[in-house]
Amino acid sequence: MSDFTSGFWAMYVSVITLLSILACALLLWMTGKVKTVANSTTTTGHVWDGDLREMNNPLPRWWVWMFVITIVFSLVYLVLYPGLGSSPGQLGWTSVGQHQAEVDKGNAEVAPLYAKFMSMKPEEVARDAKAMAIGERLFMNNCAQCHGSDARGNKGIPNLTDAFWIHGGTPEKIKETVILGRIGVMPPLAAAVGTADDVKNVANYVLSLSGSPHDAARATKGQEKFAICAACHGPDGKGIQAIGSGNLTNPKTWLHGQGEAHVMAMVNFGKTNQMPAQGDRLTEGQIHVLTAYVWGFSNPAK
Repeated sequence: MSDFTSGFWAMYVSVITLLSILACALLLWMTGKVKTVANSTTTTGHVWDGDLREMNNPLPRWWVWMFVITIVFSLVYLVLYPGLGSSPGQLGWTSVGQHQAEVDKGNAEVAPLYAKFMSMKPEEVARDAKAMAIGERLFMNNCAQCHGSDARGNKGIPNLTDAFWIHGGTPEKIKETVILGRIGVMPPLAAAVGTADDVKNVANYVLSLSGSPHDAARATKGQEKFAICAACHGPDGKGIQAIGSGNLTNPKTWLHGQGEAHVMAMVNFGKTNQMPAQGDRLTEGQIHVLTAYVWGFSNPAK
């Protein structure tokens, strides 16, 4: 119930729940007061298919007691567990808490295995077949959803198998990325660059930096305006790893597409990318093995 901003809804759910249980109890009590005699002539008057009659016999005692037990059980459950609006229940149980307890138990069971890898450098872990089998599972469960099962990424998502790293490809930098995540922001710069024609000129200059097809005359005009972009990408356009800006001189590192239209869209509208932090989801040992596994993509064994 924490999603609701008013205490009314917690009370509303509590009242509806208790009234439902009370209604069941009243229904049972009322039907129990009706005296009927079990015989072949006591019917409700309903007939189907000519000779199928609905009998009006009293409820079996075992069924009545099962109903009573169900009602009592529901009341006890609502006292012990969360069920009445925002009440946490006497046991304080939550699905989040149970999940965390199971995760902690599993982590404790495999801790000795990870302890062995923690004593090794990431480069050594990357050459250990057992560690890499574990790393593959970690990658599939936590990274492949975005980077793909082959780690080659997709549009807007970095390729982890090549030598081009936005923030650096050392084990230390990879571990930092896994733990803290990354937020890449390219602000919209159309207003700062100037007119639509100026944006097109800058886009052609950016294309010229990588040797991509471009309009040379427009590129020349756009060079001066590129000073606005150089604050992040550097005067030579090669990017700055410290802040995670892209290298504009190598089209293989461009995440969001190539060509004049794509570059202009980036200048006009900007882009925000996020790599979610995994530090609060994975143990130190898991992060160490995962780091080695990812590092191994771009540093295959020779």
